[in-house]
Amino acid sequence: MVELPQGVVWGAATASFQIEGDRAGRGDTIWDAFCRVPGAVADGTDGDTTCDHVHRYREDVALLADLGVDAYRFSVAWARVQPTGRGDFSAEGLGFYDRLVDELLGAGIEPWVTLYHWDLPLELQHTGGWASRRTVDAFVEYALGVQDALGDRVKRWATHNEPWCAAWLGHGSGVHAPGIRDHALAARATHHLLLSHGRAVAAMRRQDPDAAYGIVLNLDTARAGDGSDEARAALPLYDAVRNTVWLDPLAGRGYPEDAVSLLHPHLAGAVEPGDLEQIATPLDWLGLNYYNDAVFEAGEGAVPTVELVQPGLELVRQVDPGDAGTAMGWPITPDGLTDVLVRLQEEYPVLGPVVVTENGSAWDDDPAAGPDGVVEDPRRVEYLHAHLAALQAARDRGVDVRGYFAWSLLDNFEWALGLSKRFGIVRVDFDTLERTPKRSYLAYRDAIAAARADA
Repeated sequence: MVELPQGVVWGAATASFQIEGDRAGRGDTIWDAFCRVPGAVADGTDGDTTCDHVHRYREDVALLADLGVDAYRFSVAWARVQPTGRGDFSAEGLGFYDRLVDELLGAGIEPWVTLYHWDLPLELQHTGGWASRRTVDAFVEYALGVQDALGDRVKRWATHNEPWCAAWLGHGSGVHAPGIRDHALAARATHHLLLSHGRAVAAMRRQDPDAAYGIVLNLDTARAGDGSDEARAALPLYDAVRNTVWLDPLAGRGYPEDAVSLLHPHLAGAVEPGDLEQIATPLDWLGLNYYNDAVFEAGEGAVPTVELVQPGLELVRQVDPGDAGTAMGWPITPDGLTDVLVRLQEEYPVLGPVVVTENGSAWDDDPAAGPDGVVEDPRRVEYLHAHLAALQAARDRGVDVRGYFAWSLLDNFEWALGLSKRFGIVRVDFDTLERTPKRSYLAYRDAIAAARADA
């Protein structure tokens, strides 16, 4: 068993489109439209049912309570509470989150709410989506409306989850909704996502100065796996779009030169007077989603599991780890979590304490439960233990890490891969919707309990 550090919030995380199901009353989103495109989702599934969390949230909160977590991180479906993305809010949609928050608090679990996890209302996409400044105004309106409904009980807010994915997988490679392949639009989306964050935090803080506000970024370190000149040359270009184009403006430094040079004039052309000051609105905490580092080698094009997303990587491809990687084709690099946490502490202390808001792995689990009723997932347990040890290593080096959220509580709809990839520490039978804990669930539960016993 891995010894967990004390003084850390332990939690689990999910996202609205991936688990909620129940289209009744919810407006159409870019992901609903994307799922209707033939071939866009690997197995042809969609978000209409997934885990049916809207109807089974009490069961899922009971799983969280048994797990022993302090907090649950979930996202609000914008189109559930504001079906068109502007104007009137849905009492029915807000009512679901109202009941969920009360259920969590009744179980002694703190709600951590993410406002945007990629499911933009489709009508906003029709008016330009994140490539348009109008969506910035819509997001601030939405954020204030949700806070008005839940803010008497919710005090931990994140504006965006992994805006890199929304901008660059959605608009760069087009492998995510809205399925656009245009680096100019991806650059504009980058700026508008950041701007909407800064403006929303400022507005929400005026409405509730006692709450804590953050943003969740997926950060990693790029490495030259073969030591080639091509791979080494790609590293700062990758870092500019994956990491510093988000971190630097949030820290009040403006956009980094590497990113502006790579994305000019598209990025620079989107910036208006006062934007950078609004983006740099102070944070109370920074969320880090970490899964693996990026390892590059010389060679044009991408391996099948990785799309060429951004400019500057035309002469390299990511190394395929083969059987040594996860079911996503991702390498397992726990030391990279320590490295990113240390980098944030050393280079971006102004962004505040860090919370690891997602960390987990997908595996092809054997669906059969053992005699004790538990699904065995030994490699997920190994991954979990290795990354908890990496978190402790960062704490030992003085990094102010305030929390860890396992991804994910449930097997779910894994975006363009549909229901084919399982990240959950609880197995979901997508035919019966039965939930079955996995060995990783018990391992995490035991580690949390041991940490509390040592406190």
